[in-house]
Amino acid sequence: MFDRLYHHITRLVELTEEEFVSLKTFFVPVKLRRKQYLLKEGEVSNYRAFVDKGLLRIYTVDEKGVEHTVQFAPEGWWASDMYSNLTGEPSQYTIEALEDSDLLLLDQEANERMVEAVPKMERYLRLILQHNYVATHRRLVNAMSQSAEEKYKEFVQRYPDIVQRVPQHMIASYLGITPAFLSRIRGRKSSND
Repeated sequence: MFDRLYHHITRLVELTEEEFVSLKTFFVPVKLRRKQYLLKEGEVSNYRAFVDKGLLRIYTVDEKGVEHTVQFAPEGWWASDMYSNLTGEPSQYTIEALEDSDLLLLDQEANERMVEAVPKMERYLRLILQHNYVATHRRLVNAMSQSAEEKYKEFVQRYPDIVQRVPQHMIASYLGITPAFLSRIRGRKSSND
């Protein structure tokens, strides 16, 4: 269960076998069934979750009851509400399994002990946060400057696997458009192919 995590970490930092054996002890393996929740809005996010298998969705629901998907997290991705995790404040997000999922959970206390035991992990976690920061800002700029067609085209290019695994209405929610408008975009795209 830890192979994907090992490969993810060693893309960014080198680890000895002993270091990896040590850091595995700080993670808690958890299985979620499809439609089960890792976190519900209003709860405090106690964990960062590494997705070993499956697919998660992070979303919020506005006052009109409309869902807004913030992130999909397939295999090899991390999922959490970092703000809630770090501050202890209730989350504004829900994290749901879209497929049966195998996760490796890391709570804040275990994270601190892991970084002390394997100092290289501090660099790894910093690099992950930097990548997340860059991706978040790229998405923000694209949301403000790209047309719906451009956003969909980029989503399909960046995440072809997710497009095949996620219902159309959730992709529309991620792109900030209605499912009907996404259907029209897809119809235009197929007639142009």
